[in-house]
Amino acid sequence: MHILFLSNYFPPEVNAPATRTYEHARQWVDDGHTVDVLTSVPNFPEGEVYEGYDNRLTEEVRDGIRTTRVPMYVSPNEGVVRRTLSYLSFMVSASWYAARLPTPDVVVATSPQFFAALAGFWVAQTKDVPFVLEIRDLWPESVVAVGAMDRNVIIRFFEWIEERLYEAADRIVVVTEAFEKAIADKGIARDKISVVKNGIETDGWDEPLDEERLEALRRTHDLDGAFVASYIGTIGLAHRADVLLEAAERCDDPDIVFMVVGTGAKRDELEARQEALQLDNFRLIDKVPKHTVPYLLALSDASVVHLRDDPLFETVIPSKMFEAMATRTPIVLGVRGEARQIVEEAGAGIPVPPEDPEALVEAVRRLKDTPSLHEELATNAYQHVQAHYDRQGLARTYASLLERVVQENEERSRV
Repeated sequence: MHILFLSNYFPPEVNAPATRTYEHARQWVDDGHTVDVLTSVPNFPEGEVYEGYDNRLTEEVRDGIRTTRVPMYVSPNEGVVRRTLSYLSFMVSASWYAARLPTPDVVVATSPQFFAALAGFWVAQTKDVPFVLEIRDLWPESVVAVGAMDRNVIIRFFEWIEERLYEAADRIVVVTEAFEKAIADKGIARDKISVVKNGIETDGWDEPLDEERLEALRRTHDLDGAFVASYIGTIGLAHRADVLLEAAERCDDPDIVFMVVGTGAKRDELEARQEALQLDNFRLIDKVPKHTVPYLLALSDASVVHLRDDPLFETVIPSKMFEAMATRTPIVLGVRGEARQIVEEAGAGIPVPPEDPEALVEAVRRLKDTPSLHEELATNAYQHVQAHYDRQGLARTYASLLERVVQENEERSRV
C-alpha cells in the first residue's frame, strides 16, 4: 500500500503530532508499505527554521520515509493572525507541490488545525484516491477553550468547514473515545469514525542511559539530592505549565524542586515571573532534543501532566503520559476525563484538580514521603504502557484500517 501523509509537523520537530506521524510511518515502512510525507520546513514552536534547513522545496529520505518539505510563511506558535497565515500558507503550498508526488492508494491528513486537512482533501480529490482525516485536536473549539479567540463569526465559519470535512472524509481517525463521541454528536455516523489512540515506542524509552551524562545534567541543573517534579513539553496557552511555579511558591519542603522544560507561547511570561520571584526550588529549562527527554525523566521523581481546567480538555490524552509510563515515572495528573481514567485504571499516578497548585504540592509531597507508593505507581505505569500503548501494535492497527479504506474504495469503483 502507498500512503501519502500530510502533516504540518515532522521530525526533527519533537512535538506530539510530529512524533506520532513519524513513528507510525516508520513502522509502515518496516512492514513493507510505501510512505510519502508532505510537510513543512521544521520551525516549531519558535517560528525559526531549524539549522541545516532552508524555507524552500526540499526532499529527503528518513528511515525509508520519503519526505517532501514545502516552503511556507514561518511564524512562532503564538498570535492567532500570524499562526493562521502560517497554516494557510502550508495548505496552499502543500496543495500546489503535491502534484509532483506519485499517486498514492490513500491520502491521510492530520490536525491539530484543519488547514492541513483541507490540503489533504484537495490532494485526494485531485489524485482521485480515498481521503482519511486524522483528528488529534478538536479545532477550532480548542482555540476558544484557551482564550485565543471568542466564539465569533470567524470561529463559526471554521466550525462549518470542520463539519464539511467530517462529511467529506472516507474515514475519520481520532485519538480518544471522547473525540469519537464529540464528532458523532455533530451528526457523523459512528461507523465512519475509528479510534487509534496515542502511544509510544516502548523499546526506545527503555534503553540504558549514559550515567556520566545523567550526572552531568543533574549537576548542571542543580538537582543533587532533590525530589524533582517536572513538566516537559510545550509551554502553551492550553497547558498552564505556570502552575508548577505557583506550586513551588507554596511548597515549604526544601528538598522538593519543580522543573519546567520546553518552550512555547507562554514561556517568556513564565520566565519573567520566575525572575521576579527568584525561587530556589524552581527550574526553567529550554527545549531539549528528543533524545534528552529520557534523561530528564530519569532525573524526575514525578512527571506533571497538566492542562487548563476547561471541559474541552477532558477529551484529550496528552502523549507525555506515555513517556512517563515508559520510563517508570509516576504521574501527577492535572487533567480530567479520559486521561484520568487511563491513569486510574493503570494505577500509574495521582490525579489532582487542574490549575490547583496546592493539590499539586500535596501530591508531590505524598510521593516523596511514601517510597512504597512511588515504587508501586512506577511499576504499574511501565507494565500498563507495555501492555496497551505500544506504538508498533497501534501503527499496524492503523495500517489495517487504511487497507480497508482502500479496498472499500476499489469495490465502489467496480460497481
